[in-house]
Amino acid sequence: MRKGKRSKRSRGSRRRQRASLVLALALTAGLTAIAPAGADDPAYAFRNPRLPVTERVNDLLGRLTLDEKISLLHQYEPAIPRLGIQSFRTGTEALHGVAWLGRATVFPQAIGLASTWDPALIQQVGSAVGDEARGFQQERPDGWSLNLWAPVVNLLRDPRWGRNEEGYSEDPYLTGSISTAYGEGLTGGDPDHLKTAPTLKHYLANNNEVNRTTTSSDLRPRVQHEYDEAAFRPAVEADATTGVMASYNLVNGRPDTVNPDLDDVVRTWTSRDLLNVTDAFAPGNLTGDQQYYPTLAEGDAAALKAGIDSFTDNNGDSAPTTTAVRTALTTGLLKESDVDTAVSHILAVRVRLGEFDPNGGKYGSIDQSVINSPAHQKLAREAAAESAVLLKNKDRVLPLKTSAKNVAVVGPLADTLYTDWYSGTLPYAVTPADGIASKLGTSVGSSEGVDRIALKDTATGKYVTAGASQAGGALKESTETGVAAQFDAFDWGSGIVTLRSAANGKYVGYNWSNFVNDQVQPNGWYVQQQFELEQQDDGTYLLRYAGYETAESWWSNPVYLGPTGPDGTLGLVEKSEAAHYSKDVVRSGVGEAVAAVRGKDAAVVVVGSMPAINGREAHDRTDMGLAPSQEALVRAVRAANPKTVVIVENSYPTTLGTLQKEVPALLWTTHAGQETGNALADVLYGDTNPAGRLTQTWYRSASDLPSILDYDIIKSDRTYQYFKGRALYPFGYGLSYTTFRYGAPKRVDGGYEVAVTNTGKRAGDEVVQLYTHQRASRDKQPLKQLKAYARVSLKPGETKTVRLKIRPSDLAHWDVTRSKWVVESGTYDVLVGASSSDIRSRTSWTVRGETIPPRDLTKVTRAENFDDYSPGSVRLVDESKARGTAVGATADGAWLKFADTELGSGVSEFSARVAGSSGTVEVRLGSPTGPLVGTARTGGTASPYDYTTVTAALTGAAKGRTGVYLVLSGGVRLSTFTLR
Repeated sequence: MRKGKRSKRSRGSRRRQRASLVLALALTAGLTAIAPAGADDPAYAFRNPRLPVTERVNDLLGRLTLDEKISLLHQYEPAIPRLGIQSFRTGTEALHGVAWLGRATVFPQAIGLASTWDPALIQQVGSAVGDEARGFQQERPDGWSLNLWAPVVNLLRDPRWGRNEEGYSEDPYLTGSISTAYGEGLTGGDPDHLKTAPTLKHYLANNNEVNRTTTSSDLRPRVQHEYDEAAFRPAVEADATTGVMASYNLVNGRPDTVNPDLDDVVRTWTSRDLLNVTDAFAPGNLTGDQQYYPTLAEGDAAALKAGIDSFTDNNGDSAPTTTAVRTALTTGLLKESDVDTAVSHILAVRVRLGEFDPNGGKYGSIDQSVINSPAHQKLAREAAAESAVLLKNKDRVLPLKTSAKNVAVVGPLADTLYTDWYSGTLPYAVTPADGIASKLGTSVGSSEGVDRIALKDTATGKYVTAGASQAGGALKESTETGVAAQFDAFDWGSGIVTLRSAANGKYVGYNWSNFVNDQVQPNGWYVQQQFELEQQDDGTYLLRYAGYETAESWWSNPVYLGPTGPDGTLGLVEKSEAAHYSKDVVRSGVGEAVAAVRGKDAAVVVVGSMPAINGREAHDRTDMGLAPSQEALVRAVRAANPKTVVIVENSYPTTLGTLQKEVPALLWTTHAGQETGNALADVLYGDTNPAGRLTQTWYRSASDLPSILDYDIIKSDRTYQYFKGRALYPFGYGLSYTTFRYGAPKRVDGGYEVAVTNTGKRAGDEVVQLYTHQRASRDKQPLKQLKAYARVSLKPGETKTVRLKIRPSDLAHWDVTRSKWVVESGTYDVLVGASSSDIRSRTSWTVRGETIPPRDLTKVTRAENFDDYSPGSVRLVDESKARGTAVGATADGAWLKFADTELGSGVSEFSARVAGSSGTVEVRLGSPTGPLVGTARTGGTASPYDYTTVTAALTGAAKGRTGVYLVLSGGVRLSTFTLR
């Protein structure tokens, strides 16, 4: 890897030298004037759009002072007036629409976009988002940039991840294809002229929020190459991105902010300059909770050398970063060439964005007229409809008939739309009730199905009351018993409720001083609208504040509510001083919903999640099911009206308990943006035939999953590729209002063809999925693995031949014995069908590849290249702070397996590079408790990064072809070893 890094940087150096020579010759020949009269004179080479990007970058780099170059390394890059250069900022969020800048088109959440399995549509969405980002360029509001921080390509290997809504799929192939399509839309598809500059988030193996800045994701080489890297590589190779964001977590003991793979791996995937950024405040984590470097100068220097170009730290205050870089230069931690390399990456992207072109270049004329345009509204509706997944449709309850107009739409999400943390501001909101009413051309019955309650202090008889104005007011206890004392209690599961004041329709939240009913919906980083009603033994309730900041280590305030002043204003008090309340149900939510649906032609129940509460950034999900009160609501509605359709509107797989058996029709949608209601109505009434497909396995129970911190999908049998249990709904699953027949797959040049026929009476889309399975291998292989797919539209009775591209090289996996990709000779099953478990036709494919030879441990072998290991006692750790992975034993008896080793007529000596605690490394044959053939002893080293060589004589039994096991004492680190 280090050799690749040197060659990459040397290529850049040679390019700069050649460009300088071209400029010099041009000057001599008088062909190009590059000595302008003014800073904005187009004769500056960096302002000449006819010149190559590299030449323009080198010209501008040569004109900058060292201080100016250093200033460009921070997220907030200042203007350079003497050269006529405007300020520049990295990072505008654009996950499913432009966010945080004002009203803009809001498309379905990322998980919903991927559920379309429609790259062509996703590219259109990306293009629309890119246009809207450009649409803000004339006004340049705070937070605006053309460097967009999207898409998120972290794999959704665990549905409990708090940021599940931000990703695409548990599968790297599907994630790669969707992210490439979105990125191509954002860039505009012209590598030399960028519409916007998308950044892939978050490199690498970032799939848990619990302790996310201090947990380390253990990636054995196969998992890293075959799984995690495989999601990032396609968009980079396709030039559909202009860089990656390093994630907060550690990988194999090293913070990703200083992960050398940013240079050594990611930059080898493209010949284009990439602009790599840190996540917000991540540089400070290196000296903070990660304690990886003692000073910011050392941390920032290490990040630059690893491949970071732009530091996102301290918000708009660049001084800590620029000071640290100057210190690193002064003390020899950095060379000016290191700064030049990073700055050249930044400038290359800015040049391609057209910043230095006349009138802003190719996309410089786009203005705000594109924002939320009619075309984008139509596209948002199409994307939301295509993303819906029909989970169940017993007795063809769906589609509903528009002639049956007597319909009720009930549930906590029936008449509202929620936005998530990275959502844009809705320009308008079509709720499910709105969409169905519009479709039918009449009003519909509606109820949120939540209890309206009053809280009475049992000690004083006074009620909790809220302000009646739109601005709300501080909650207090008073003798008032009217609407000011009533609250709609929304149950989001795990004991969390939100309280919406009946007095003004606003949610109650904490503002660091008081509890006020002033929010349109739960929101903010700490989501301060969360409460728990804790029932006591005497039947009373304590009102507990549960905003997310109460989970922070620095929170020291009490969390219970009680009167704190003479006027009864509620504040935070100790539990012993908390008010005890009776909970009076003013109006039963279930009762109201049942009354609304009884006797109706159909009942539509919309349940699901609140995106700010049920899992989000910094907070993993604690419960995979629906809130208990929502389940109870569905059952009551179903009992009152047998023709009940349930819409589950959330951002992740859900354990639906027995509901999926009890209700006749189930439809899943993500929080799908401004057109949610119209799109759902289109699907429910058959104007759109549902063809969305699940991009994750829906498990029956959390017990099907190991720890969220376990990243070894191979060892722990994770995702559809390795999961051996019975899923609630499998990867790739989704129903249609029509049926499809598959022919036999036929091998053609470059892939397979399969005839697919619509055998039903409705036009519809089928998502044809091709999986492979390797029958025999040296290594554990997936049960099946997605290799190609196509979404195809078919009229009733129509047959189309679908071509699915797959090459022998697509069958490669990572060979740990030789650290290379390998296609093994053998027979591969080719499985074509409607989901990973609904295989309609199959064939076999005999592939000529190679046979992996027995291991040769007489060569230096990296310990990380094991075949198996003891779970719970082996961790992958940083060999040094700069690069490399070693194996660390966390307990005595930790073992590593090196399978199928050829020892020949015998080996006599074992040597190893070890660090850490004193202890032993045993060499055993056949099993961790097999014959002991040698023991190496170490007295320990002063630092876990100080390695020493230990040796041991081996007995005569160490011969033949067998499995070699190394058994380590707790605290020992092993980097490499050799048997001779």
